[in-house]
Amino acid sequence: MAEPQLQPRKLPYVSAITDGVREVLKEQENSFVIGEDVAGAGSVYGYYKGLLEEFGPDRIFDTPISEEGIMGLGVGAGATGCRPIVDLMFMDFMGECMDEIANQLAKMRYMFGGSAKLPVTMLTMAGAGASLAAQHSQSLEAWVCHVPGLKVVMPTTPYDAKGLIIAAARDDNPVIVVLNKMSLAMTGEVPEGSYSIPLGKANIVRPGTNYTIIALGRMLHEALKAAKELKRSEGVFVLCSMKDYVKEVFEISGFDSFLPIESNLDAAVEKF
Repeated sequence: MAEPQLQPRKLPYVSAITDGVREVLKEQENSFVIGEDVAGAGSVYGYYKGLLEEFGPDRIFDTPISEEGIMGLGVGAGATGCRPIVDLMFMDFMGECMDEIANQLAKMRYMFGGSAKLPVTMLTMAGAGASLAAQHSQSLEAWVCHVPGLKVVMPTTPYDAKGLIIAAARDDNPVIVVLNKMSLAMTGEVPEGSYSIPLGKANIVRPGTNYTIIALGRMLHEALKAAKELKRSEGVFVLCSMKDYVKEVFEISGFDSFLPIESNLDAAVEKF
């Protein structure tokens, strides 16, 4: 019997986050969400709204304002057989719990010779542009990208947001999902049901022959805008079909995960 086709529909990025977390909670009975204001308020941006009513207070619950305690709870729960989703309200607060992230979450599996698994998914919000001042507007993914033992993803589109959250929660290693506050209203196609996006694989958004532009997270959209402007500029000519971009000049790679780069991105760079 053929598998049912997942039907596309348009969702904003913020609702795609909710959809992804919901699918994880339905799929994994030992998963739960912890963090500041995740239950009653549905998070500061509302992407957990409705989950408390749907899954109950045993699986969606608020913590005290203590990032160190929240992350420590996530590490302990992951090491003892649960699959927690830990919400760190803003990425800027990561300094409060960096010991738990860098010295416990990232290293415990290695230090126990692989006998301990840490299937912990951390969701956090990054990015400037929302007038939230210096301590709520940073993008600190470079900190955690340089810590061995962690996987880091940055969803670019609503489709990515849902698929990467599900992929992160299925992984038996700690994965940090860095969301972008300026992308929350962005809409895009997001299928019903569960799907995942492979971690560590770049997405060739627009194939081409002359340039390779590599962007991550929200900056992919800025790169696409720049490519569009360059096509209009004097001296840059593109022979293309609007339908299928035959002979496109620019190759743009959307880089969602910070893992060893697979062959599709290597091949793009080797062209030049």
